Amino acid sequence: MKNWYVVYTKPKWEKKVAEKLTEIGIKCYCPLITQIKEWSDRKKKVEVPLFNSYVFVQLEDINRNSVFQISGVIRYLFWLGKPAIVKDSEIDIIKTSLKAPNISDISVTSIQVGDRIKLEAGAFTNQDAIVQEISNTHYILVLESLGCVLKIKYK
Repeated sequence: MKNWYVVYTKPKWEKKVAEKLTEIGIKCYCPLITQIKEWSDRKKKVEVPLFNSYVFVQLEDINRNSVFQISGVIRYLFWLGKPAIVKDSEIDIIKTSLKAPNISDISVTSIQVGDRIKLEAGAFTNQDAIVQEISNTHYILVLESLGCVLKIKYK
């Protein structure tokens, strides 16, 4: 069974790595967005990767090492000690979202300690929280409106 994995690349090598992976027959996806870059003398539209230093590859687990033939590939992204697997539906969501005509700007950031977030599922849906701690096994969130601390463990 082929899974989508995330390959970590050298900075600014995402498009080159995706091109080379395609040339050797590995299915990959490097989501690109168009941005306007401004220099002192001109403005230009350029396509830049949505995720810095990440390219998605779809292959069987047994063939995972084949990506290291390509210059610019550093390692796989790991989650909880295993190579991170991205669901087909998540790749489809990224593709569909990038095709939406009304999107003018997209940025990707990770959750950090001190961030204010809104919980989207579970018993505390729609509650605002402050991220107090992030570890390999859990998040600790402060729910000020309820006066409590919430520890969320992930598998």
